Amino acid sequence: MENMFSDIPSDLPEELCQCLLQSESVRIERIISHGHRSPTGFWYDQEHHEWVLVLRGRARLQIKGSETVELKLGDYVNLPARTPHRVVWTDPSEPTIWLAIHYTDTDLGQT
Repeated sequence: MENMFSDIPSDLPEELCQCLLQSESVRIERIISHGHRSPTGFWYDQEHHEWVLVLRGRARLQIKGSETVELKLGDYVNLPARTPHRVVWTDPSEPTIWLAIHYTDTDLGQT
C-alpha cells in the first residue's frame, strides 16, 4: 500500500511527476509542485483530456481565452483535449500535491 502524502521530497528543484497507474487510455499521476510554474510562454496543448484535483496546497492555472483559475484544497478542473493551459503559480510556502487523470473519450464510452 502507498500513500499520496508520503515521500514528499524536502528539496524539489523541479516539479515532480510520478505515474501511479497507466493503461492504454488512462494515466493517473501524482504531481508535486513547490513554487513551480510553467516556463514563460509555454502552454500545455495535449491530445488527451486531463482532470486535475488539488489534494494539498494552492495553485493558479491559466486557461487560454479564460480568466486565471485559483485552485485550493479539494478544487478540481477538467481540461478537454487541445485546451491550451499553463501553471502560473504554485504555493512557495508548502508543496502543492495534484492528482492528475489523463484520459480519452474511449474511457467515457464515446466515439
